[in-house]
Amino acid sequence: MGSHPAVVAGTVGAIELVDGVLADPETSALSDAEKALFRFVRKVNFDSVHIGPADIEVLHQVGYTDEAVYYALTVCALFNFYNRWIDASGVHAMSDEAHRAGARRSAQHGYSRSSQPAPTTPPK
Repeated sequence: MGSHPAVVAGTVGAIELVDGVLADPETSALSDAEKALFRFVRKVNFDSVHIGPADIEVLHQVGYTDEAVYYALTVCALFNFYNRWIDASGVHAMSDEAHRAGARRSAQHGYSRSSQPAPTTPPK
């Protein structure tokens, strides 16, 4: 399991939910609203040129605000960029243990650098 699924599993405390979503979001234990968001994110990934007002209206109907939709598509687009940059630049993949450690840190402190504990200075 990579870092992001591990963070989710650590945050929600349900590896079964994460495994179910990774296998098939439509048959997983996600709520109907979450499934709608996953369908939208899939379209952002694979068919963004055809996203239109009707796609946003579906999300509004299940309770998402414009701000939430904007946040979801921004996160999706940024991770697409990061993945392509990493693949093309030759950055080496992290070990499974490094992913687990990152997952624990992010689940506890969040993704934001400002929410991370301050680094400790090694003794001289």
